[in-house]
Amino acid sequence: METQTRQVSPKIAKQVLKKAMSKQRPIFLWGPPGIGKSDIVHQIGSEIEALVIDIRLSLWDPTDIKGIPYYNQQTNKMEWGIPQELPDESLANQHKYIILFLDEMNSANPAVQAAAYQLVLNRRIGTYILPDNVLIVAAGNRMTDRGVTYKMPSPLANRFLHIELKVNFEDWFDWAIKNKINRDVVSFLEFSKHDLYDFDPKSPNLSFATPRSWSFVSDLLNDTETSNQFNVPIDSQIETELVASSIGEGLALKFMAHREMSNKLPNPSDILNGKPVELKTREISALYSLTLAMCYELKELNEKGDPNLSKKINNYLKYSMDHFETELVVMGLKLAITKYMLPIDPDEIDCFDEFHERYGRYIHSAVAGD
Repeated sequence: METQTRQVSPKIAKQVLKKAMSKQRPIFLWGPPGIGKSDIVHQIGSEIEALVIDIRLSLWDPTDIKGIPYYNQQTNKMEWGIPQELPDESLANQHKYIILFLDEMNSANPAVQAAAYQLVLNRRIGTYILPDNVLIVAAGNRMTDRGVTYKMPSPLANRFLHIELKVNFEDWFDWAIKNKINRDVVSFLEFSKHDLYDFDPKSPNLSFATPRSWSFVSDLLNDTETSNQFNVPIDSQIETELVASSIGEGLALKFMAHREMSNKLPNPSDILNGKPVELKTREISALYSLTLAMCYELKELNEKGDPNLSKKINNYLKYSMDHFETELVVMGLKLAITKYMLPIDPDEIDCFDEFHERYGRYIHSAVAGD
């Protein structure tokens, strides 16, 4: 089945899912691979204190849903052994909510989809009844994504609400900051937002950029920057191969060029500590990288309760005024306030009056625009 719904961002999708869940309406989340469908469901699970039971229906047989019949000698009747994955009342009593997440549903064999009819609509199958606090969410790729999918039967499709997910950079950026995605990844994508996602179902390439594959890049780079359990010697060629294996060769070369340039920039800690630092490049993507690197570091200092945070914010603002164009200065403080949640106290920042006089009207417009 191909969806005929409007596309929504992850932030909106979460709100739609929560509303549907509050009315116990089964909802189907459509979207291309790597976009974060399962992550959204697990995020909601954390937010509403729910246990998420993740079932990959593409791996199930019809009997895995209904169970296997067996003869009960005590009752002299044929009964059904319910699958262990489906929650019973005992498990339901241990949790506020349970989300039964039927992932890859339209990749399941049509016979499995047919077996799911009654469970989805009537909340029961055979003698098994879903506990009252169980919420149903399903997900799958679109047929145009050229994954392994089967056309969803209309009777089953009509049992769901349907929403289709799209990539949204701002939503991803918020998530990346909270989840400490590698700063080079964030700074590169802040400058080149369209490279967050380049999946083309017609392309033969096995590696392509998605929010999921960029998180792979972040994990790999974080590991090479600290240590790795197998003590593999890491050089620039190995890093490039690792990145290319995640997002594809062309984009990997572009990203690694940005990373090499970023590594030649001043140390953000030196700037924040007020040391005299020369800026040898005016290349805009490099300055983007330096701005985000300083915001990253200030966020970490804020989380650690650094007593000199206001002084370091002052040094950041002073350096920005001395070295960056207006657009970048405004973008930097906007991110610092709205994304990195830095506590900007005018009374504690020596250069704030000068900063506000030069950029105040731009900052106000930028922040109010959100």
